[in-house]
Amino acid sequence: MCDEDNRNTGLATRAVHGSTTRDAHGSPYTPIYNTTTFAFESTADLLDVIDGKRRGALYTRYGLNPTIFALEETLAGLEGAEAAWAFCSGMAAEAALFLTHGRQGIVCIGEAYGGTLELLGAQLPQLGIRTHFLLDSELDQLEALLDDGVRLVFLETPSNPTLALLDIRAIAERAHARGALVAVDNTFASPVNQRPLELGADIVMHSATKYLGGHSDLTAGALMGSKALLAPVWDWRKNLGSMIAPETAALLSRSLRTLVVRVRQHNASAQAVAEAMARHPRVARVFYPGLPSFVGHDLARRQMHGFGGMLTLEVRGSGADATRVADRLRLFALAPSLGGAESLVTQPCTTTHHGISAQERARRGISDAMLRLSVGLEDTADLLADLEQALS
Repeated sequence: MCDEDNRNTGLATRAVHGSTTRDAHGSPYTPIYNTTTFAFESTADLLDVIDGKRRGALYTRYGLNPTIFALEETLAGLEGAEAAWAFCSGMAAEAALFLTHGRQGIVCIGEAYGGTLELLGAQLPQLGIRTHFLLDSELDQLEALLDDGVRLVFLETPSNPTLALLDIRAIAERAHARGALVAVDNTFASPVNQRPLELGADIVMHSATKYLGGHSDLTAGALMGSKALLAPVWDWRKNLGSMIAPETAALLSRSLRTLVVRVRQHNASAQAVAEAMARHPRVARVFYPGLPSFVGHDLARRQMHGFGGMLTLEVRGSGADATRVADRLRLFALAPSLGGAESLVTQPCTTTHHGISAQERARRGISDAMLRLSVGLEDTADLLADLEQALS
């Protein structure tokens, strides 16, 4: 399939046929080129690749490897982007993004992954990079920060762990009016449920470990966007050594072929679990964009194509009560991460946001009684039975 044909196909077709890279022997999928370096017939051929006159395999740490090429073509197609870079982790992708486009200042809007908050709040300021944090209730301060020179707006929507939503189109319009870029962490939604570039964002970031990988058996990250914006990221990835390995790239390419069908089932099961938990007497609140009672439900219907496989419960009682519920679950494994075939439960105050002070968690609306659920691909009735026995 040529590039133009690929752009005109549906998402599921792009997930299966997203790469135009073909093996010399006709394999429909690029095999693992577990190769460090590639030889050339002549110095002229070598220089053509080094100088960017043509794409070719050269050196795997640079990303110039056929297995990685094939993965990045598919990743770009899924988000409707001109280009994509693959990384060894989502945090590696974020770090390269911030070091490339955030040196004049970064503002992070709303809630975010705990590791992201640490990187922005603790590590980047050591390099002299100004970082700012705005809750979604503080968006009236955005223009002042942009006028002060901040040139990268970063947001995660839906956010971790409250599933709070931010209006990508509205924020992009405000940022672009003052010459700033907008980057969106689309990990929770996946390209199946939300495509930020279509809503005005400039760059999309994924922890590919989660829904893109989908089987809890790989660690990877990705950035998608225009060729012009991703080009300067390439050197940071190359020289920080954050390249994805060919074996992992092949595994991720395999997983992407089933992305659409997996995420649609995650959506359906999570909706059923959210609706049941919203009626449960031992549950104080359910955070899920697919519930009409959810604060951002109307925005979710405008901005998203599906509501996702993640939801958060707030158990009636204390953090200790929530811990007891988590410890009693059997099908929901007590583990961090998300997006795999198996269902997972985590208490944010003990995992994703453990490094954030109790005061800051409270300011962000993250209570100790919260349990974040990654709803997997098991039979929904079995998941509901497991939650029922744990809650009661």
